[in-house]
Amino acid sequence: MREGIHPKLYDTKVKCTCGNDFSIRTVVPEITVEICAKCHPFYTGQKRLSERGGMVDRFKKRYNIK
Repeated sequence: MREGIHPKLYDTKVKCTCGNDFSIRTVVPEITVEICAKCHPFYTGQKRLSERGGMVDRFKKRYNIK
């Protein structure tokens, strides 16, 4: 490999607005993010994937099945 062409790697400190801090290795010395895996609704379980919401009930309503 050629010397002098590769960027310097840093132990980067990533800061989230929720207060969570973690470290990764990247070419940037510091990163600030708005949302992370600790506060994201999908990963915290506060929000589920887009649910279809009562597919069976809609089918019964559409075809007047009781």
